[in-house]
This record gives sequence, structure tokens and C-alpha cells, in this order.
Amino acid sequence: MRKLLRGTRYLLAGLPSAIATLLAPPLLAAVALSSGLAGLGLFAFPRATVVLRRWAEWHRRRAAAYLGVTITPRDLVLGKGLRAQWRQVLDDPEVRRDARWTLRQIATGIPAGLAALALVGTPVLTVVAAPLWWLFPADEPLRLLAGIPVTGWGSALGLAAGSVAGFGALSWWAVPRLAGFHARGCVAALEPTAEELLTERVGELTESRAGVLDAHGAELRRIERDLHDGTQARLVAIAMRLGVARESLPDDAGALAKLLQEAHEGAEEAMTELREVIRTMYPPILADRGLDGALAALTAGAGVPAEVELQDLSAGAARAGELGKLPASVEAAAYFIVAETLTNAAKHSGATRVLVRLTRDGGRLLVEVTDDGIGGVNEALGTGVVGIRRRVAALDGTVLVSSPAGGPTAITVELPCAS
Repeated sequence: MRKLLRGTRYLLAGLPSAIATLLAPPLLAAVALSSGLAGLGLFAFPRATVVLRRWAEWHRRRAAAYLGVTITPRDLVLGKGLRAQWRQVLDDPEVRRDARWTLRQIATGIPAGLAALALVGTPVLTVVAAPLWWLFPADEPLRLLAGIPVTGWGSALGLAAGSVAGFGALSWWAVPRLAGFHARGCVAALEPTAEELLTERVGELTESRAGVLDAHGAELRRIERDLHDGTQARLVAIAMRLGVARESLPDDAGALAKLLQEAHEGAEEAMTELREVIRTMYPPILADRGLDGALAALTAGAGVPAEVELQDLSAGAARAGELGKLPASVEAAAYFIVAETLTNAAKHSGATRVLVRLTRDGGRLLVEVTDDGIGGVNEALGTGVVGIRRRVAALDGTVLVSSPAGGPTAITVELPCAS
């Protein structure tokens, strides 16, 4: 009985709300059309979606309470400015989900509510009307259920009892199931699909990974500064003191002179190795001159004539000779990609010219390195392209290598660089 009462209350309360929801589609359409006609809708439409969200959330909370499940609230808070509000409304999949829900609520809420009203109301109406059979004229008697005439107290009581028993049993079976069907449909209609959840999760992971990579790049820069300004400076000072000590020793110092010589040479080797470590961690020139200056210095010192072209196509206008601000991880990856390809071109390709082109277009950076060498790059032999692929894969980028026998060789790398 408790399930019957809960289901009846849920469906009967949803019937007038479903009828009221009939107004939502035409009102939204009218407000949207007024945006182009009178302009009032430009201000009203985003706020109408907020009202629709609250209306849909009220039904969603009712359905979740009936089912006994927990849901996450879906709030819609408009930003500042009409353009931002419209972009927010048009890009939000939840707004489209609310609009689809209105059609479903109309299509299921009204029939379900009417069915519950008929199932529960028929026996009640029969019990109320049956005792009044004697008020009807004999030639037009009261008819109940399937049009059965009531001619006396026996038929009145029998029809009332049969109506209560039959419709009561049918209501006890059907109403809770009908209410559960409607509630589950309401919650499901306003919940994101598995694909949307996966897409949202991928976006969150991509954003978090970008943050981790930026933090990693910042930490590498900090370590590079510490090693450069601290450890390397101390090694230089030690090497200088050892050199002075060697010069101060007499010619017949013997074993002591040899020890100082080994210590001096060891300190210089340690400095060389430390510089190499610093360069491979995060090139100091990137911090000093940025990616533009670092690439210019890199190509100037390459073993083959190289030219650099930079272009920024974002912000709706092409700007040659600059790329704008890039994440540290992307700058480092682009630098090492160009460095590796220039090294390969100088050592293996026999190229006489290399063109390095970097193009930024919105949230991606395209790095293209082309040489006129003999081609025939074979990644199976452990070329530097394998290292490039690993570095790019860490940033969720793509690598395309074109190197037919006889050349030319073109390596195209696409890196996401949205901040």
C-alpha cells in the first residue's frame, strides 16, 4: 500500500507540472526569435535557459527522491556580458539536454499522470456514485464500469466492491511500476551519457596533464637555474683554485702535482658533464632568449645551412616572425625536436639546405622541418626520430615522417599548446 500511495502521489503531482511544461517549447522559441526581431531575446534567452534548468532540476530531484538515488546538482550560472552568456548557453550540452527533457516530460508525464488518475480515481468515483443510484430515473439508470446499469442496492454494492477489488489490484501492480518508469526516465534524460562522461573525463585529464607538464617545465627551469648559478659556479671556483694551486707548485712537487692535475682535470670534466645535463634538462637559452631566439641560435650553429620561419595564425590575424607565449613544456619539446632534426640532417642526410617552419594556429603548434638530403630515414635503426616520437607522445601530439629514398625528408610535428 505504501508503494501505491507514493507512486500515486508522484504521478498525480507530476501531471499538472507536465501540462505546465507544454508552455516551455513555444516560450523558448518565441524568446529565441525575438532575439533577431526586437533584440529583447538577446538578454532574455540566456535567462530563460536558467529558468528551464531550475524547472528541470526540480523534476530531477523529485524523481531521484522517489527512486532513492543520489544525484549531483546541475547549476547554471551565467557569466558576465551577453556574448559570453550566449556562448555559454550554446556550448553547454546540459542546456540541450534540458530542451530534450521538456519533450520527454510532455510525452510521458501527461499519459502517466492520466493513467494514474484513471486507475486510482475510477474505484473512488464508483464508491461515491454507487450509493446514489436511486437518484437517477428508472428509464436512465446510473451506469458504472463498462456501462452496467445499477438497478438496486445489490448491483450498486456489487459494482462498487468489484471496482474497488479490480482497480485496486490493478493500481497496486501498475502505479508503482509506472511511477518508477517515469522517474528513471526523468533522471536518465537529465544525466550525461557514458560517451559524454568519457569525453568530460578525457578533457579533465588533458587539462590536468597540461598543468603537470607546465609545473614540470617550471621545476626544470628552477633546477637549471640552481645548477647553473649554484653547483656550476662552485665547480668553476674549485677548478680555478686547483689551477692556481698547480701553477704555484714547484717543478719537483712530484706526486702532489699529479694529484692536483687529476683533480683539476676532473673538475673540468665535471663542469662539462654538468653543462650537458643542464642543456638536456632545459636549455638555458630558452629561459634567456625565448623559443624564437633559441631557434635562431640553434640554426645559426647547425652543421648545415638552415632557415627559420615563424608565424602565428591565432587571434584571427597572421603575425610573421613570432609565436606568442607558449607553455614551457611545448617550448622545450619544439626546441629539442628542431635540434634533433638538424643534427640528423647534418650527420646523415647530406643536405645542403634545411627549412624550419613553426606555425601556431589557435591551440596547436605545427613544427615542420624539411631538408633536401638523400632521405631514407629508417626508424628501426634507432634514429633520433624515435626520441622525437616519445617526446611528442608525452604531450599528446602527432608526428608524421616523410623520407623516401632520394629525399627530401620532411618531419611534421603537431603539439597542443592551448594554455
